[in-house]
Amino acid sequence: MLLCRVSTVTQAVARWGRRSHRGSGLLHPALSFSSSRCHGVSSGEGNAQPAEAGPAQGQYRDSVLLPRTDFPMKLTGQKLLDRELEVQRECGFAELYSWQRQRKAKKEFCLHDGPPYANGDPHVGHALNKILKDIRNRFEMLRGRQVHYIPGWDCHGLPIELKALGELGTSGLTPLQIRQKAREFAERAIARQRAAFQRWGVMADWDNCYYTFDGTYEAAQLKVFQEMHSKGLIYQDYKPVFWSPSSRTALAEAELEYNPEHLSTAIYATFPLGTLPPKLAEADVGSISVLVWTTQPWTIPANQAVCYMPNAQYSVVKRADNSQLLLVATERAASLAVLLGTELESVGTVTGSQLEGGICKHPTIPDKEVPLLPANHVTMGKGTGLVHTAPAHGMEDYSVASQFKLSVVRSISVSGLSAYLCVELLALVISMLKACGALVKEEHCVHSYPYDWRTKQPVVIRPSKQWFINTASLKDKAKEVLQKVRVLPESARSSLLAMLDRRTYWCISRQRSWGVPIPVFYHKESGEPLINKHTVSHIAQLFKEKGSDCWWELPVETLLPPEVLKKVSSKAGPVTDYVRGEDVLDIWFDSGASWAAVLEGKPEICQAVLTFRVETALLEIQSLVVHGFAVSEKGEKMSKSLGNVVDPDTVINGGKDPGAPAYGADVLRWWVAESNVFSEVQIGPTALNSARDSINKLRNTLKFLLGNLQGFDPRTQAVDPKEMHYIDQYMLHQLRDFSIKVTDAYSEFDASRAIRLLQAFIARDLSSFYFSIIKDRLYCDPEESLARRSCQTVLEEILDGVTRAIAPILPHLAEEVYLGETLFKSGWIKSSSVWRRPGLEEAVEGACAIRDSFLSSIPGKNAAQYNLTIAIEPGLLFELMESLQEEPTSTSSQLTELMMAAQTTLTSQLPRDLPPDALRSSGNFLINLEGDIAAVPTSAARCPRCRRYTAESPDCLCPRCHSILSAP
Repeated sequence: MLLCRVSTVTQAVARWGRRSHRGSGLLHPALSFSSSRCHGVSSGEGNAQPAEAGPAQGQYRDSVLLPRTDFPMKLTGQKLLDRELEVQRECGFAELYSWQRQRKAKKEFCLHDGPPYANGDPHVGHALNKILKDIRNRFEMLRGRQVHYIPGWDCHGLPIELKALGELGTSGLTPLQIRQKAREFAERAIARQRAAFQRWGVMADWDNCYYTFDGTYEAAQLKVFQEMHSKGLIYQDYKPVFWSPSSRTALAEAELEYNPEHLSTAIYATFPLGTLPPKLAEADVGSISVLVWTTQPWTIPANQAVCYMPNAQYSVVKRADNSQLLLVATERAASLAVLLGTELESVGTVTGSQLEGGICKHPTIPDKEVPLLPANHVTMGKGTGLVHTAPAHGMEDYSVASQFKLSVVRSISVSGLSAYLCVELLALVISMLKACGALVKEEHCVHSYPYDWRTKQPVVIRPSKQWFINTASLKDKAKEVLQKVRVLPESARSSLLAMLDRRTYWCISRQRSWGVPIPVFYHKESGEPLINKHTVSHIAQLFKEKGSDCWWELPVETLLPPEVLKKVSSKAGPVTDYVRGEDVLDIWFDSGASWAAVLEGKPEICQAVLTFRVETALLEIQSLVVHGFAVSEKGEKMSKSLGNVVDPDTVINGGKDPGAPAYGADVLRWWVAESNVFSEVQIGPTALNSARDSINKLRNTLKFLLGNLQGFDPRTQAVDPKEMHYIDQYMLHQLRDFSIKVTDAYSEFDASRAIRLLQAFIARDLSSFYFSIIKDRLYCDPEESLARRSCQTVLEEILDGVTRAIAPILPHLAEEVYLGETLFKSGWIKSSSVWRRPGLEEAVEGACAIRDSFLSSIPGKNAAQYNLTIAIEPGLLFELMESLQEEPTSTSSQLTELMMAAQTTLTSQLPRDLPPDALRSSGNFLINLEGDIAAVPTSAARCPRCRRYTAESPDCLCPRCHSILSAP
C-alpha cells in the first residue's frame, strides 16, 4: 500500500524540512553505487551526477532532475537525540498502544510480559528483553492485529529488601517497617525502568501496568495457590533445603550460583563394620573398616548410612604401614595408596551388590549403627567409592533416606545455624574423629560449591519444615504440554524437559518480610497448619481490598473470623488457639502466577517471550521463545568490578568518555534485532558502532529514494505495472519476494534474519543494481515521461516496503520518513500478486548474466564508453532479449539501460570484421544457453548534459537531450 505523503508535504516540510524546493541547490550524492551486482565495477561517469567540469556542462545543470531532499544522511549527537524525542511526540508513541486497542481487528495477538525485577536501574538485559518483545508487537500491530501486552514488574523479594535496608539490616524493625522501605525502593526502581522503556520506544499503556505488590495481583496469586493446594500440589514437609546463612532464608535451586574455586576441608574417615556382609564374613579376614571421604565433615554426626555403587567392584585392602583392613572401591585403591603414602595389598574382592546386609558402627556416636546401602549417585571420580550419607544435609542423601525409611537427623539446630558456627562444628567433629581414631587423613579440596547468588556467600543444606510444590506430579502433564508448544530455538526444548525431569519438588517458602504471605495459621500447641479453600479465599479478598500488609496489620480474629473457622471444621477450636504464619512466598511464584493476574479472560492461546525463570503454570501457549543473556564484548558476564558493564542510558545519551558517543534508541534496538538472541548476546563499542554504521547506510538509501520522489504524487502519477519498463516490473517482482521473506522472518521471531534480508535487498538489488541503472532515466529523461514516472512508481513502492520492513526495529527512523502521517496506523507491507512475474524474472536474470560477463571483460573501465554486441542463437534467450530491445541496434533501449553501455546490438552471431581492440567473451547466460559478446570502445562523444557517450561531438547534445531541451 502506498502511504500518500503528498497531501501533507507542506506541513511536513515546514516541520522537518524533509524535502527542499528544486532551486535550493545541489545535493551531495546520496549513495556510492557500483554498476554490477556481482562484480562491483564502478559506474563512474556513466551516471548523471552534479557536473563539476567545464562551462559546457555547467550550463545544463539546472535541466537535470537531481534528487533533492533535506532528509539527513546522518544524525549524531544532540541532533539525533532531539530528533528521536520529537518523533516520539509528533507521532504519538505514548498513545499508539491505546489507539490500536480501540480499533476493530479480526485477530488478537497476546504477548505476556514476564515481569522484570524492580531492584535497580535499567540494564542491557532489560533492553534485550523489552525491545525483542516490542519488535514482535509492532510487527503484529502493523499486520492489523490487536495487540494485548501489559507490562509489569516483579516487586517483592530478598534483593529488594536487602538494598532497601542497606547497612541498617532488619535489627529493630518490624515487618511492616521493612515492607514500607522495600516498597518505596521498588517504586523508585520502577519509575526509572519505566522511563527507560519508554525512551527505547517500547509500545505499551504505561499508565496501566501490573505490579506484583498490588493487592489485586496478590489476590489472584493466592487463588492460584489455593487451587494448587486443593489438588495436593502444595504441601508442607520436613526435608533438606538450600539454606543461606548470609540471607537467613531457604533458597530454590535456581537462586544458586556455583563457585568452582570453593575451598573445603575434606576428610577420609573410617566406619568399623560391626556386621560384615555375608560374602566378607565367609572370607574371615578379620576386622574391617569402611573408608569414606567427604567435603562436609561437619555433617558426620547426622550420618545415617554409607552408600555404595551396586555394579562396581570393591576390595578389602591391607595397609602396609599398620596392617589396618579397609573396604574401598577397587578402581580407587591405587590413588588411595598414593594419597596415604603406603602400599595397599588386596586381600579380597566383592561386587557392590554383595555388600548388602553390612552394618557399620558410627565413629562418633556410641551404640549407633548405620547400614551399607546401594545408591545410584555414588561415583568413582574422587574419594573411596563409599559415600557418607546424611539425609538432613544432602539432596541425594534424602532420596536414599526416603527409599529406605531412614531418619532425618540434623547436625545443628536451625536457629543457631551460621557460617561461623559451621566452621566451629567442623573443628569439633574433626577433633572427635581424631580422638576415636577414625580420622585417616585431612586435606584441602578445591571444588564447585553452591553459593547464594545474591550475597555471594556459601550455602548449606539443612532440614527444615517448609512449603513445597510437588513438581514430580506435575512433570508428566508439563512435558505433554511442552511437546505441543512451538519452542524457539528448538534446542531449548530439551533443556526445559531435562529441568522438569531433574526437579521433584520446589521449595516456595521464604523466611523474610517483603513478599506475599503464605496464608496459613498454626495451632499454638500442636504446630499443625490450618489452611483450606475457605481460609485462603477470605485472605485473598482481604488482600484485594487492603493489600498484603493487612496480614501484619489486622488481628488474627479478622484474618480468621469465626464464620470462616466454622467452615474449616467443627473441631477446629477457637481462633485464639492459632497464630498467623511468618513465611512469604518465593518471588518466582509471584512472577510465575502473573498469567493468572494479567491474562484472565484473554484468549487461551497467547505468545510468550520467557526466560528460564518460569517454574510453573500449565497455561496453554502457542509459542515459547527462550533468549540468552547479554554479556560483554568479550563474552564475559558483566560486573562492576570488571568494569565491563554497558549502561543502556549511556548507549543512548552518550557518556563522559569521548569514546562513548550518543547512539540513540534506534541503535540500541538494531543491536537487539541484529543479534543472535537465542545464545549469549554480546554488546560493546564494536557491536554498537556496527549498528550505527548499518543505520547510516540505510539512511543513505532512504535519502536517495526520498530525493528522487520529490514532487511525485502516487495518486495521480503512478504508472500501471503493465505499462512499466521491464526492469521496473522486475524490481516489483523482487520487492514482492523480499516482503514475503521478511514477513516470514518476523513471524519466526527472527529479527536478525529480517535485517539480513533487508541488507541483501538494499546492497544487491538496489544499490549495486537498480539504482545504478535508473539514474540516467531519473535525472535526464523528461520529468513527466512514462519512463521516469515508471521508475518513480517503483521507487515509491520500494520506499514504502523498506520503511515498513524496518519499522518494527527502527520506529523512530520509519516515522521520520513518514512524518505527518503515522506509519504504524496504516498497515504492513502490501505487495500485489500482479507483481509476480516469473517469466520476466527469467528474461532479466538472463540479461544480468550477459551484463556480468560484459563488465568482467572490461575490469576497472567505464561501461558507458563501450558499444556492446550480444550474439545469441535464435531461441528462448534471444526472444527474451528481444523483449528488452526490439531494434537490432539501440542507444536507448531497456537492454542498453541494463547493460549501461553506450550502444547495444543484438544479433545471432558476432560480425567477422570486429576491430582489433574489441574485447570478446562467451558464457552460459541461461542453463545450457550459450552466447558471445564483444565490447568495442565507442567513437561517440560524451553528451555534456547526461554524460552518456551518445553525442556526435563533445560540444553537442545527444539526440535524447537535444529533444528534451528543444521541447516547448
